[in-house]
Amino acid sequence: MHTYAIPLRTRFRGITVREGMLVEGPAGWGEFCPFPEYDDTVAAPWLATAVEQGAADWPPPVRDRVPVNCTVPAVGPERAHHLAASSGCRTAKVKVADHPESAAEDLARVEAVRSALGPAGAVRVDSNAAWDVDTAVARIRELERAAGGLEYVEQPCATIDELAAVRRRVDVPIAADESIRRAEDPLAVAVAGAADVAVIKCTPLGGVRRALRVAEACGLPCVVSSALETSVGLAAQLALAGSLPTLEHACGLGTLSLLDGDLVSAADSSVPVGGALTVPHRPPRPDPVALENYRMRDPEREAWWRARLARVSRDGGTS
Repeated sequence: MHTYAIPLRTRFRGITVREGMLVEGPAGWGEFCPFPEYDDTVAAPWLATAVEQGAADWPPPVRDRVPVNCTVPAVGPERAHHLAASSGCRTAKVKVADHPESAAEDLARVEAVRSALGPAGAVRVDSNAAWDVDTAVARIRELERAAGGLEYVEQPCATIDELAAVRRRVDVPIAADESIRRAEDPLAVAVAGAADVAVIKCTPLGGVRRALRVAEACGLPCVVSSALETSVGLAAQLALAGSLPTLEHACGLGTLSLLDGDLVSAADSSVPVGGALTVPHRPPRPDPVALENYRMRDPEREAWWRARLARVSRDGGTS
């Protein structure tokens, strides 16, 4: 097993360094990278995903390529324009509501992304459940005007009931993310009346096969999205996207651009080409040079991760 610490190019989700572990299984490598603030219960499905990866136990894909969106973090409009224009993607997911007074910044960022993509591009925004219902309605209407149309708004509020209330008051489609993956039982979450799109992340859901069951239970068009993994972990997300019976939207898997490096060779790295990624048949092998470059050098942090893996594995992360 290897612990890693990779700097982010821009602060994202409140962090500037992505930490995690690679774990070798009988048939390949898996990635265990739940965010540090997650408790062991939340971390357990992340380990189950890594175990599934290491066993190479993925369903056969039904497509070879997956269209992806570029991800635009909470940056200024010039940087946002550059990220969207240089990505090669025709869809962009724009982070908004990064702080309570971000409304003007959000509008400028969305306008810049629309300018970069042109009228034919698709713009979606993600507020990570930052708004109450009234605020969400107001912000969505403003952002829709700034974007000249939004593909959808991801998780504008925290709860299913709030999503449903927002959906009744706006014309923009609503996507559910946290409401699914943070539910006590994602297979039992009824989102059909509260959302138009389901955002599915196999890493925190416990693997490709379990995520496929969640997608089926949602009964909605699905978008597979990254949990900010390296190319090793992204392989599982791509396996999920490649296995979905239908795929109507670009997936949020072009997130490697947020990291300042990767743990595999350039040939195996999940960098979009022409706005799409290839579906792998097994996880890529880590590159020894990259492992050394991004090895976790803080002994206390390395010990923390190894102890975390031991606890989660002992208490049911592999079940």
